[in-house]
Amino acid sequence: MAGKGTQTPSYWYDGSPVPWPMRLLVPLYAAVAGLRRRLYQRGWRKRHVLPVPVIVVGNITAGGTGKTPLTIALVNRLREAGWKPGVASRGYGREDAGSARWVEADTPTALGGDEPVLIAWKTGVPVRVDADRVAAGKALAAAGCDVIICDDGLQHYRLARDIEIEVVDAQRRYGNGRLLPAGPLREPVSRAAECDFRVVNLGQASDDAAVNACGFGQWPLSLHIDSAQPLAGGRARALASFAGQRVHAVAGIAHPQRFFDMLRARGIGVVPHAFADHQAYQPEDLAFGSQLPVLMTEKDAVKCRAFANDWQYAVPLRAELPAAFWVALTDRLDKLRPN
Repeated sequence: MAGKGTQTPSYWYDGSPVPWPMRLLVPLYAAVAGLRRRLYQRGWRKRHVLPVPVIVVGNITAGGTGKTPLTIALVNRLREAGWKPGVASRGYGREDAGSARWVEADTPTALGGDEPVLIAWKTGVPVRVDADRVAAGKALAAAGCDVIICDDGLQHYRLARDIEIEVVDAQRRYGNGRLLPAGPLREPVSRAAECDFRVVNLGQASDDAAVNACGFGQWPLSLHIDSAQPLAGGRARALASFAGQRVHAVAGIAHPQRFFDMLRARGIGVVPHAFADHQAYQPEDLAFGSQLPVLMTEKDAVKCRAFANDWQYAVPLRAELPAAFWVALTDRLDKLRPN
């Protein structure tokens, strides 16, 4: 079964036939996943309620859809609104995954996980990684956080949540519409309708494309890049300064092509290097045989800082949503604020 850290099976999204062994496993997966959810819905398994509001950012598909950029944007907006947010995450792929850990900007990604380290680096808020998200939330609340944001965890029903935000990739959507392992779905598509907010990640799509891509009750998320930060330190460069020249582009994310396309749209000649999601980089991985500039996502950059050189750059990603989304979210959250 494919998931984080592995290559996505092509048949999930390209319309090719699904191998019969994968089709045979779907009823088993559906039965186990459905039973687990019903146990929580009917109160036969306990949901744990935290003393502060909980927002879960997740998806019903396996793999990345843009949850982490949205989580970072949520943290920044809520902090501006007077909240003290903290972030809870499992910290996928980290060593000693059974242990809980506070994550700082300089925590090695092998210990903290690449996405939690990136969030800590970008926001500076408390970040707690723990396979037990209930325990992570309790630790954050005890540390003074008055709202908990869970980066992933839509299916972690043991933790009660006040607001659910589903994120879906506008290009891939729900793939072939099949449950794991025959398709990308962790839960049936109908589960998405139960979320409080449904966000469609459009990448760098135009406003007109956003209108066409979003259905009723969906919110467009657009991604923007405009600078490049040297990994070895120093002043950022305008991304436009790379226009008209060739660069090595590195992306170890769920959908590398999105990053390559964003660079090409800026007039940059891209030599693409796609790695597996959550790639554990070694210096030789970036030895491309030429000293062209290397542009990479920030998620990759946090894993390459220890051996960075002068021609390697992180490209910061900025997530934007309509003002009406933030009004609706903060209005709902304000009603949960303790008196």
